[in-house]
Amino acid sequence: MGIKAALPRYELYLYTAVLGLALVWAGSWILEASSENVNRKAFRGSVKPGWHYFGRRMDVADFEWVMWFTTFRNHILFALAGHVIFAKILSLVAPRHRSFIFGLYGGLAVLVTMGWTFLALVLSHCIILYSVATVKSKLMCFAAGLATLASIKLEPYNSWQESLVTGSFDLQDILFYGGCGFSIMRCMSFGLENCEKKDGNYKFSDLLKYNFYLPFFFFGPVMTFDRYHAQANRAQLSRKDREMWSIASKALTHLGLVLLVDVFFHYLYILTIPSDMKLVTKLSDWCLAGLAYSNLVYDWVKAAVMFGVVNTVATLDHLDPPQPPKCITALYVFAETHFDRGINDWLCKYVYDYIGGDHEQIFRELLATVCTFAVTTLWLGPCQVVYVWSLLNCFGLNFELWVAKLFSLSPFAAMERVMGEAMSRRIRGVFNAANFWAIVLYNVLSLNSLEFAALVGGRLVLTGFPLSTLSVLFVTYCGVQLVKERERRQALLDEPELKPIDGGKKKAE
Repeated sequence: MGIKAALPRYELYLYTAVLGLALVWAGSWILEASSENVNRKAFRGSVKPGWHYFGRRMDVADFEWVMWFTTFRNHILFALAGHVIFAKILSLVAPRHRSFIFGLYGGLAVLVTMGWTFLALVLSHCIILYSVATVKSKLMCFAAGLATLASIKLEPYNSWQESLVTGSFDLQDILFYGGCGFSIMRCMSFGLENCEKKDGNYKFSDLLKYNFYLPFFFFGPVMTFDRYHAQANRAQLSRKDREMWSIASKALTHLGLVLLVDVFFHYLYILTIPSDMKLVTKLSDWCLAGLAYSNLVYDWVKAAVMFGVVNTVATLDHLDPPQPPKCITALYVFAETHFDRGINDWLCKYVYDYIGGDHEQIFRELLATVCTFAVTTLWLGPCQVVYVWSLLNCFGLNFELWVAKLFSLSPFAAMERVMGEAMSRRIRGVFNAANFWAIVLYNVLSLNSLEFAALVGGRLVLTGFPLSTLSVLFVTYCGVQLVKERERRQALLDEPELKPIDGGKKKAE
């Protein structure tokens, strides 16, 4: 598909003004709902004292955010700082043994944090999956890996394994399931890459060095074995021009985002309000739409910051880790929707692209998406919400292909050629705006609840029609067109040969 023509500048200014006013309008509704209901009984468990000098209380409904940036902030920073110092000093002394040093420090940190029984459990998973990997059968690697993953996701096997870990502290459950889950995914990646190795097998020590890299161990992201092995064992280490400046600027950006989220949580209780369905039913359509959208934006910010902190450490180690996910505001197709790029890359490489091929055949694409979301369901932990989330997103991904196939037929393709690129972009923007809200509703149910997602969907589609429905879609359309314009300009920067030629026509990609 070629790059669509630019829209008139005044049209883009109009879209910017409409989007800005709408965001302020929705934000004012959420602020009013937060301020007027701060003392509700339903808020007591998740709205705690915050800035005393401003008289503001804080939304602490997200345990994961509180854990990272308040309760266990010092512990996490201490562990990561120790890794940076330890790894840097020893890497200067023995640069060829960097991966061994990374794995040794990570193994010791896991031992000190979780105890020898947890370390033994993780090692047992590694031994089992390494043994299967030596058979060099992808089917067996997948079967063994998924069975091991199921053992920590399904009862009674997960409770039995968790009982092996002695001690008790607030973070133990998260570290247990995070450490075991990511470890198994890394072992599966190792096994599948070992199947591709033509001469012999990788060593068991290669698996251990890969698996116990501390910044990725408990919280991810997952970096596939082939990429990590090549980068961690690179003997010649060098920095690009201004790379340290880039690392420092990203670190400051993450700090700024943390402070910004802290400010928002003192004024906009976007996580607590959706849990109180009695209050939610009384809110306006615009307020509900703003809550749904802001919940997904927050989840993206959380992922971007948490993975960004880890990625900063990995970049200092001369690695190129998976980047943070694409902002929800810039998403209007299911094919680009994900909140963990590491898991997304893993699934694409070993399941989705492996089965789906070029993703042009309808039945092959259906099989690829079903298998991908089946693995994702097991990874997230099977339950009703995950089942519904997987089903809806699997349908959305396939529906996009069906619609694309339909409109590629000769009658529709001829009509699009006649109407011109600018008008084609506008019409596609209408469909993309509707698709954006399908993405929001299909994913907000996993962040809040099925009831909240159903209420928002019912308000925007049924009871709010036509005023709320069309106004929200128009605002979304404005946002989609601004995103498309940014993508168009970025594509022209990346590929200058696509710039207008012959009276404004574009070369095809």
